[in-house]
Amino acid sequence: MSQDVISDALNGIMNAKKARKEFVVVNKHSKLLIKVLDIAIEHGYIKNYKLEENKLKINIGKLIKCNAIKPRFNVGVPNIDKYMRRYLPARDLGILIISTNKGVLTHVEAYEKEIGGMLIAYFY
Repeated sequence: MSQDVISDALNGIMNAKKARKEFVVVNKHSKLLIKVLDIAIEHGYIKNYKLEENKLKINIGKLIKCNAIKPRFNVGVPNIDKYMRRYLPARDLGILIISTNKGVLTHVEAYEKEIGGMLIAYFY
């Protein structure tokens, strides 16, 4: 286990997906991870999660791949398209998650609000 809670959780989700499991239990969690999971739930990549005894039980949905983006690149509004092409397989498939000063947003919301931030993760 590393120091990066988001990376550990998303790697655990991908390992469970490859092992054809429906659930994964994550021991460490943070507010940022919960916001990332909430966005993934909105888009259907994760069905739900439960906080049980200080552990996070995540129910995996229709997910092909998810990963944390390392290093965390600063991205401005004009550069969002560049990172979309780098991390997502097609233009309308998947989401980039960006941490901004207005909260955690998808790349579409950040582009519409014209806000830059730091890349956190991607789902498709």
